[in-house]
Amino acid sequence: MRANYKLRRLFVMQSLSEDVRIAADRAQSHYLLHVLRMESGRELLVFNGRDGEWRARIEIPSRKAVTLVPVRRERPQPEAADLVFCFAPIKAGRLDWLVEKAVEMGAGAIQPVITDFTQNARLNSGKMESWIIEAATQCGVLAVPELRPVVRLDSLLEGWPEDRALIFCDEDRGTDNPAPALSAVRHDHLGVLIGPEGGFSDDERERLRALPFVTAIPLGPRILRADTAAVAALTAVQMLLGDWQHQGRGAASLSRSEDPPPGAP
Repeated sequence: MRANYKLRRLFVMQSLSEDVRIAADRAQSHYLLHVLRMESGRELLVFNGRDGEWRARIEIPSRKAVTLVPVRRERPQPEAADLVFCFAPIKAGRLDWLVEKAVEMGAGAIQPVITDFTQNARLNSGKMESWIIEAATQCGVLAVPELRPVVRLDSLLEGWPEDRALIFCDEDRGTDNPAPALSAVRHDHLGVLIGPEGGFSDDERERLRALPFVTAIPLGPRILRADTAAVAALTAVQMLLGDWQHQGRGAASLSRSEDPPPGAP
């Protein structure tokens, strides 16, 4: 079932059930009262990543407080998307965009990976969690992607399950078309690996190519920034292997709300 884009959406931490009142936090109350200028009796959609999506009624017990009253479940909670997005963290100014697009493109887990040429090894997990929740809120995603702890590439590969394909973007492939390589993938479980701005080292590329569960793909004739490569790779994978073909494997995303919601609590 697709998301209702006529109503605003809000992420909450509390459990959701019919007529069980939820006190919005200070940032959420300010957003609802002073940014959206909502009045008592108006409705919006709330979700928590566990209990599905609920239509909720707004009550305003005071000038600065908002209570949310779930009245009806609009969508059941789906399973998390079965796509692991692995990436070498990039510069801070583009990292939020990359994480946001991974959520929009159907990643079920976000896995930061330290490679030989990674330039940004210091990550703020709290900020990344808020980016993930904000993107899920805007795009109608109910199964909020898991943020996994950062690991080195060697550790990732050593612990990678052999029944999950790992598709990595290899700029040294002798072709520009990713379709033939992706069409040969026979795994139902998928992962995508994006390198840093400087690409993978020769040693990393050699090790990746030697693993039986790894598939190398090109991304066209042009050199792409790491964040652009992420969107291109996820698009190719979802179109040829993922939930663009198989309905129900993830929450579809359409347009986004004009006003972004406040960050994660």
